Amino acid sequence: MAETLIIFTRYPEVGKTKTRLIPALGAEGAAQLHRQLAEKTLIQARELQTNRGTDIEVHFTGGDRLLMQNWLGSGIAYQKQEEGNLGERMAAAFQMVFNRGDRAIVTIGTDCPQLNAPLLAQAFEKLTANQVVLGAALDGGYYLIGLQRFIPELFIGINWSTEEVWQQTMTIVRHLNLSFACLPPLADIDRPEDLKLLGFGC
Repeated sequence: MAETLIIFTRYPEVGKTKTRLIPALGAEGAAQLHRQLAEKTLIQARELQTNRGTDIEVHFTGGDRLLMQNWLGSGIAYQKQEEGNLGERMAAAFQMVFNRGDRAIVTIGTDCPQLNAPLLAQAFEKLTANQVVLGAALDGGYYLIGLQRFIPELFIGINWSTEEVWQQTMTIVRHLNLSFACLPPLADIDRPEDLKLLGFGC
């Protein structure tokens, strides 16, 4: 069964990256933190690739393929994200990869420092018996979504970047009577108050 890990991220442009953290870290500091989180995520993804043979794709905004490859390295497919809100961009990414014939796709961001290779492997394992796998973020969103097939309804009518994302998604999952499994809740680093998880502040 072909499996792919899609990583959503952006090129770390100063002033355009982690903008909600700029009041706490400054524009340079926010961009640097994003860079570090993304690089840590890629280390875990490459470990997964080594252990399972999982394909890795980075779907990015900002920069271009050459800048992304120079930053994160080769052996990875790079794809510019489609236009639209987060749901539209994720839906387009899932649909594109499923159209190639994959049967298990997991999508993550780069904002979750506790997400590691064993958890990613667990997500793919759970997809063998479930149509949907989700990892809840403590802020009310999710840090991971995995699918056995393209289910466009999961990306429509969601109030993205709010504390309602998880609950709205689960409502759709249950309405469609989809089989699902959940991973342990983890914290995303999105807001100044999240920085204490990294040892910033008190």
